Amino acid sequence: MMKVVKFGGSSLSEAKQLKKVANIIESDPARRIVVVSAPGKRFDDDIKVTDLLIALHGNKVTGLKTYDAMEQILERFESIINELDISRELLTGFEATLNEYLETIKDKDRLLDALKSCGEDFNAQLLSEFLNKTGVPAKYMPPGAAGIKVTDEPSNAQLLPESYDALQNLDYSEHVLVIPGFFGVSETGRVVTFPRGGSDITGAIVARGVDAELYENFTDVSFIFSAHPGMIESPHAIKEITYREMRELSYAGFSVFHDEAIEPLYKHKTPIMIRNTNDPEVEGTKIVAEREFIPEMPVIGISCDEGFTSITLRKYLMNRQIGFTRRLLQILEDHEINIEHIPSGIDNLSVIIRSNQFEGNTKLEDILRDIEEHLEPEDMYVEEDLVLLVIVGEGMKEHIGIATKTTSALSDNNVNISMINQGASEISMMFAIAIEDEEKALHAIYNNYFQYVGV
Repeated sequence: MMKVVKFGGSSLSEAKQLKKVANIIESDPARRIVVVSAPGKRFDDDIKVTDLLIALHGNKVTGLKTYDAMEQILERFESIINELDISRELLTGFEATLNEYLETIKDKDRLLDALKSCGEDFNAQLLSEFLNKTGVPAKYMPPGAAGIKVTDEPSNAQLLPESYDALQNLDYSEHVLVIPGFFGVSETGRVVTFPRGGSDITGAIVARGVDAELYENFTDVSFIFSAHPGMIESPHAIKEITYREMRELSYAGFSVFHDEAIEPLYKHKTPIMIRNTNDPEVEGTKIVAEREFIPEMPVIGISCDEGFTSITLRKYLMNRQIGFTRRLLQILEDHEINIEHIPSGIDNLSVIIRSNQFEGNTKLEDILRDIEEHLEPEDMYVEEDLVLLVIVGEGMKEHIGIATKTTSALSDNNVNISMINQGASEISMMFAIAIEDEEKALHAIYNNYFQYVGV
């Protein structure tokens, strides 16, 4: 079996974590390609290296001195180098790279991408050096050399399909390849980053490209849980979950696995294993194409995501007015607004939007005025500070009464439902509720579905 393994920021935050990572790689000869994140937080009040790099960029583009910001970054890597007792020439190279980017890249968006990539890039070099020191033959492989070619929009890289052909030719027979996550190289040779959390995306791309039999994603938890452990005490640990279920839960706020990272793997049915760097003997949660349906568990997970606004329109005989929905969507597109959900009835229609899109130059009032002018609804109202509560499970479509059971649980706990939406796939159901009811609603639903399920 050949495995691609990705380690997150918490797994690579300091020297003692890198030692654990090296032991994990050494313990299984099937782990031939490693994708790494930038160093994360070492403790609660710590700062991630990526955030330090963003601060360095901010100082540069606003004309402030960059010395202190750069020293903070280099000190993080220096402490790891010293404790691992590996070559300090690495640190000299890191400093030279940062200075080169600061001095030669004039476009601020391009500079941001180049600087952000350094956290992963430097960490990959560190880990490769340390693996060789411990007796594991390893080779640092930057994304360009690996063949990870991407589009050229800063901070929004999209993989070019020919990358998979290049990855197919990677030779990992003699060395463990260590590849930095989070970025690729455009056809013009520029560094371009994926969206934040993109190291998961890189790992999935590489696993698909080399036809790995398993993609292991190491983080700081042993399982994906059926609800957020910060809101539900000792939630049920999910042993197996489908790609579709994971995608729905990731969208709705589950942060263990980046939702876009599933896309490269699900068509090829490459299984994903979520594992814990600090407890590597635990197998963790497996993400698969299909799983066995458990009748007593129609719902596998519950999640809440905050920060939504709904706009609801009412108009008699709306369903007979040709082009009404299209014109509404056009107005939102003209204001560069993305839509999350569109629940509708015969004479009413709602759009649910992430509230942060109304920040900056886009004003909610302007959108409402355009809707009023072009669509002439009889009634229109806005609800802000909404939470989307999502319940997910492949078994829901085979189980009668899910909607009734859920709405009854919310009603019994005095939670008002602003709207309900269920997709045609029937594996998820969304409820919009007020933010002050979030925790109460989550507990009500969790107790309804999981209180008798063993962890």
